[in-house]
Formats: sequence, structure tokens, C-alpha cells
Amino acid sequence: MLKDITLGQYFPGKSVVHRLDPRMKLILTVLYIVALFMARNLMTYALMIVVLMICIRLSEVGYKAVFRGMKPVLVIVLITAILNLFYNHTGELLAKFWVISIYTGGVSMAVMMVLRIMMLISGTFLLTYTTSPMQLTDGIEQLLSPLKKLHMPIHELAMMMSIALRFIPTLIEETDKIMSAQKARGADFESGNLVAKAKALVPLLVPLFVSALRRAEELATAMECRCYIGDCGRTRMKKLVYQRRDAIALVGGVLVLTAVLVLRRYGI
Repeated sequence: MLKDITLGQYFPGKSVVHRLDPRMKLILTVLYIVALFMARNLMTYALMIVVLMICIRLSEVGYKAVFRGMKPVLVIVLITAILNLFYNHTGELLAKFWVISIYTGGVSMAVMMVLRIMMLISGTFLLTYTTSPMQLTDGIEQLLSPLKKLHMPIHELAMMMSIALRFIPTLIEETDKIMSAQKARGADFESGNLVAKAKALVPLLVPLFVSALRRAEELATAMECRCYIGDCGRTRMKKLVYQRRDAIALVGGVLVLTAVLVLRRYGI
């Protein structure tokens, strides 16, 4: 299960999506999320699914890698579906058992919520899959640069977000190693009730936190040794420049959002 968590991983490549400007990819991700939350009927959801499939295809990451990353959140998706299925009492009654009633509105809402969550996760994962942590940092920092006039630490915030994403795969790998070592010493993380499983995690969490703090200290020392002083007087070897493909991608994103709004407005 831990190996299926792919958030924060970067898959190097030379696809069209990889070569897009990181600022444009962030903007397109925001447009995608807005369009996704504006979707309300079957046609809008079908359009968003087609758009997601096209983006995955263009990224050359592969459908298998994207869908594998959703395995750890299947429990959350299932709970969301059950809540919407049993607690939405709109539409016609389909079945009733004791105090549990299933209506057509509940079924429709459960299906739409599951699709929305899965597409939301896939779309955001695709951003990290095709954008390196350094590019994400530069993109976030330049997009939020107007807020520097309000004396907000934009560079520091972007750097913290980038470091957090970068170290997710590292911490997952460290957790897997600690679990293997504890199992070799006789630890059992699977049997027993919920309380027993929670207690069994203590030997795992303590060395994990120690390792995370040690890595953070080593990173801070390395940055100090390289005379890192933040954004003050900092130059970049690779400057971000919008190109023609970025403009085409932006037009496509705006058209998708417009199409979703039109389909929602007329209920097609």
C-alpha cells in the first residue's frame, strides 16, 4: 500500500505536458478544479473525464501510474459514496431496509462525488508527476510575486511547499524500511482490533519522526553551508518564459471551463 502512494513523485519526460511552463500548469490545474466543481450533470462529467484522459495521454505518464496513486484514498472515496448514498433522500425511493433508504438522488450524488474526487486527485497528481519540485517552486513564487508588495514571504512559502512535496516519497520509503525492520523483529501491524493496531504503530512512528527531524536538520545545515539567504539577490540559471504551446494550452483550458458552464446553464 505504501508503494502505491505516488504524491510528490516526479516522472521525467519530454512530453508536451512536461514542456509546459510550470506557471501555466498551475493555472490550468486551477481552471480544471473550478470546472470540476462547476460540473453538475452527466454531460459535464463526461467532458471532464475526456479532458483528463487526453491530459494523461499527452503527459505519457500512463493511466496505470495515475490510477495506482489513487489506491490509498479508496477508503475515503468509499466512505464518501456511502454517506451520499444513504443520507440523500431526494428523488424516487429505490429500496428501504429498516432505517436505511436509498433514493435515486442518493445514487446520483454518490456516483458524481466519487467521480469528482477521483478526477480531482488524478488531475493534481498529474501536476506533480510532470513538474519537478524546483519548477513548482519557481512557478508558485512567480505567480504569487504581486503579494510581495504586502510583505508576504512568498519565496519561503513556495520553498516550504516544494520541500514538503519532495520529501513525501522519501518519508514513504523510510516508513517501508522501518516496517520491514520491525516485522523482522517480530512486530505485527495487521492482526488485532483497532486499538491493538494503533499501539503497534508506536514502534513505527517514533523512529520515523526521529528520521524526519534528522533529515530536516541535515537539509538546513546543507542550505546554510551553501550560503542560502532566501530570495534576496537570488538569480536563476533557467528563466521561465511563456511560449506558444502555453498560450494554446490556456485557450484550451478556458474553452473547457466555458463549455462546462454552458452545459450547466442549459442543463444539457
